Amino acid sequence: MRLDIYRRPESDGSFSYLAVPEARAIPEEATNTDWVVEARALDVPDHEDTLQQYSIPHLNEQIAEKGYAMTPLH
Repeated sequence: MRLDIYRRPESDGSFSYLAVPEARAIPEEATNTDWVVEARALDVPDHEDTLQQYSIPHLNEQIAEKGYAMTPLH
């Protein structure tokens, strides 16, 4: 699968990441924040369930459920 990755700064100096299937718009519930493009058309094997470099767990489950996946909120 191919994903577009977005990032936004957090108050502690770290970043949150949002993964959206390629060419889909950022979901409406996430558009009120300051997401910027981190990567376009990132090729991810279909069996991959974690994007470690972006701290996104349960990739396939999140995309199936919500249409996107993101870094967990702490």
